[in-house]
Amino acid sequence: MNNKKWGAAEKKQWLHEATFEKNYQKDILDRVFALPETFRREEYGRLDYDPARYPLYALLSADWTAGLPTALITAGVHGYEVGGIYAALKFLEETSQEYAGKFNLAVVPCVSPWGYETNNRWNPYAVDPNRSFMNNGAEEAVLLKKFVSTIPGKIALHIDLHETTDRDKTVFRPALAARDGIEIAIEEVPQGFYLVGDEERPQLDFQNAINRSVEKITPLAPPDNEGYTLGKPEVSPGVILYPMRELGLSGTLTDAPYHSTTEIYPDGDWMTPEASVDGQIAALRGGLEYVLEQKA
Repeated sequence: MNNKKWGAAEKKQWLHEATFEKNYQKDILDRVFALPETFRREEYGRLDYDPARYPLYALLSADWTAGLPTALITAGVHGYEVGGIYAALKFLEETSQEYAGKFNLAVVPCVSPWGYETNNRWNPYAVDPNRSFMNNGAEEAVLLKKFVSTIPGKIALHIDLHETTDRDKTVFRPALAARDGIEIAIEEVPQGFYLVGDEERPQLDFQNAINRSVEKITPLAPPDNEGYTLGKPEVSPGVILYPMRELGLSGTLTDAPYHSTTEIYPDGDWMTPEASVDGQIAALRGGLEYVLEQKA
C-alpha cells in the first residue's frame, strides 16, 4: 500500500469525487419545521463551508420545566448513518409526547448535513466529526459542543444514534487507511444491534435496559468466536466500551451519568429500513424508561 498520508491535493480530489445523493432541506429541515409547537426550534449555527445550505437545528421542549431530568438525543454525527437521523425525527413526531412532563428533551437530528447529503462519514475536509469532540477538529463538533453548553440544568441522559453499515467496510475503512497512510484491519461488520458505552462510566444496567427494549424489535449483534465486537471485548450482551475522551467521541459532550452510543446494522437481508429506525426508537425508550425508574 501507499504509506504517504493525504495532502491538500488528495483531499481536494476526494472532495471533487463526492456526489450529492440526498437533500437536507427536503428530507430533514422540512420535517423539523413541520413539528408541533410542543417543540422550540433553535438554530445553533451554520456550517462555514455553505452557511445558506447548512443551518443546524436543535429541538427543545417548549414547556421546559426546572426540576425535570434533561435528555439529550443526538443523531447524524456521521451523516451517512441515516437510520439514526430518521429515528430522531420519527421520535420527535410520534413518540416524544409520551415523555412530556417527565423529561426536558433536547434533540439534534442531524449534526453533519453535508455527510448526510453525500453519504459520507467525514466532513468536506476529510475530518471525522466523531473524533473531534476533544480537539475541535471539525466545525460540526465545535458547534454542537457550544450548543450543548447552553442547555440549562444538568443533563441526566445522552444517547447518540449511529449505525454500522456495509459502507464502513467497503468504503470508509479503505479511505481511512489511504488518508492516514497506514494499514487498517478490515473488521467484519456486526450483524445486529449493539451499544458502545464509555469506559469511564459504563453503567451496564442502563445499557442492558436499552438492549432489552431493542430486542423486541431487532436482534442484538453476536460477538465473534473470541467474544469481541470490532476488536473490543463484549462486557455484556450487545455492549462494548470505548475510551470516549481519548478518542474524542460524542460521549464527551456531557458528564451525564447515563450515556450510550447506539449502533445498528441496516443492511442485512433480514432488516428493513423501518425496523432499523424502530430499533433506534426502542433504544431511546429503553434508556428513558430506565432513567425514570431510577427517579421513582
